[in-house]
Amino acid sequence: MTKKQGLKRNLTNYGDSEFATYLRKSFARSMGISNDMLDKPIVGIAMTPSGFNSCHRGMPELVDAVSRGVLAAGALPRPFPTISLGEVFLSPTSMVYRNLMAMDTEEMVRAQPMDAVVMIGGCDKTVPAQLMGAASANIPTIQLVTGPMSTGRHRGERLGACTDCRRFWAKFRANEIDHAEISEIEGKLSTTSGTCGVMGTASTMACIAETLGMSLPDTAAIPSVHSERLVAAEETGRSVVQLIHAPILPSEIITEKSVENAFRVLMAVSGSTNAIVHLTAVAGRLGLKISQERLNQISDETPVLVNLKPVGEGYMEDFYAAGGVRAVLHEIKHLLHLDTINVAGQSLAEILAEPMDWVDRRYIKSYDDPVSDVGGLISIKGNIAPDGAIFKRAAATPELFEVEGRAVVFEDLEDLSTRIDDPDLDVQANDFLVLKNAGPVAAGMPEAGYLPIPKKLAQKGVKDMVRISDARMSGTAFGTIILHVSPETGIGGPLAAVETGDRIRFSVKNKRIDLLVEDQIIVDRLKNKKPAKTPTRGYRSLYSKTVLQATDGCDFDFLLHAPEESR
Repeated sequence: MTKKQGLKRNLTNYGDSEFATYLRKSFARSMGISNDMLDKPIVGIAMTPSGFNSCHRGMPELVDAVSRGVLAAGALPRPFPTISLGEVFLSPTSMVYRNLMAMDTEEMVRAQPMDAVVMIGGCDKTVPAQLMGAASANIPTIQLVTGPMSTGRHRGERLGACTDCRRFWAKFRANEIDHAEISEIEGKLSTTSGTCGVMGTASTMACIAETLGMSLPDTAAIPSVHSERLVAAEETGRSVVQLIHAPILPSEIITEKSVENAFRVLMAVSGSTNAIVHLTAVAGRLGLKISQERLNQISDETPVLVNLKPVGEGYMEDFYAAGGVRAVLHEIKHLLHLDTINVAGQSLAEILAEPMDWVDRRYIKSYDDPVSDVGGLISIKGNIAPDGAIFKRAAATPELFEVEGRAVVFEDLEDLSTRIDDPDLDVQANDFLVLKNAGPVAAGMPEAGYLPIPKKLAQKGVKDMVRISDARMSGTAFGTIILHVSPETGIGGPLAAVETGDRIRFSVKNKRIDLLVEDQIIVDRLKNKKPAKTPTRGYRSLYSKTVLQATDGCDFDFLLHAPEESR
């Protein structure tokens, strides 16, 4: 039986399919669409504009450009809204709502009559949410990112959100700049539409989407305000129509091999720690899992090649002009699975068959002359992180890679906020700052892992300390910070056993983080710990009851891969 297309897909069930078609077409005609257009295949355009999402300010132009491409290729474009997640505008954290957006995206794609879909997003959680939804809905899909913002200027220096936000805020806390200057800088950090202009989470996920094959080649890094961003949107519209006639499904594109390729690129660009959680969640929707041991192997084999903030010098506009993702892929070609395919039906081998004309080696180094010989991120384990934790060694201070220190413990985010700048806080520069109860269940896993340097130490010139938590940190952040400790404190993980004054040993070489007390002491301390209090109503209650730990991508347990017949 021929599969139904266009308006005849996913008919509302009144017990009479012909009536359902008649009724649907009648209402569609009320939108002023001709019969000829209503008989064409339909491309859905998942759009995510919001007055609370500055990253998506250019969304209307992108929707128009995609629509042009769809129409030119002979299909009917139908934009539809989903939840939009503006990173800095959501409380307690946007991470809580990533899964909600993924559900919204999946269900609207499944429920509405579309033969293929273009998903437009950019801000940190929107791209992973859309990729998760695409993997589960599994109809022909192309991801289009909004693109990074361009840099601003302050007294002759280029500025980009949000690495420079943090750098100047640290200077302000250390009394190196005054109120007047920090206020002046505030208006110069984010001056155009688009996502953060550094290799933060948004840009990292854009690179990952392209590497997976879910975006068209060479589209990840185009600046938001660049005319080529609109050209890419139009071509995305044309290309998705071709997928209707010759379907390639997300489940054929997102494979174990393409996920490994994405992890390779993550290491080479020294991308965000958050990308590990997000890519794990996307892969989990298709029953795929890359072990922590394999992650570390990939990291140790893959050099850092990209010289961008937060760990280098450049910005995403430099990365785009330097050659973008394609240039990085060429440099690590011998490490990649070249038989993966993308939404255009090309294998990675075909994409990389032609050499690069030119690469700006200031920002994209050659394989033989890397920024670092090893990848930017590693997984670590130990008796306070038995299921693992994540460390961004590319953004850390090498002198703190093999150290032992005294724990200074903050029981939760409120305790941190109350005491971190207390002049009487008992803390020294060589101590380890430990934050508890900031994991997925206890707090929604906010970007609180970037614990501020206590003000009294910052004013003495201390720039970095070892910091440990079950939280995340922004992809734009930097420092010697151990994150995603699993299992989290809020469900009884052994991080809960750490007390101020305990000694902790950290070793990058051994990929270990250990509390230096007897095992039985840890057991005894945990007996007295109560689980975190969680919301009792609505979506937040569902979240706390079903969210998985960071090592499983913080997805909901009921959204993981299921047999085809039950999906």
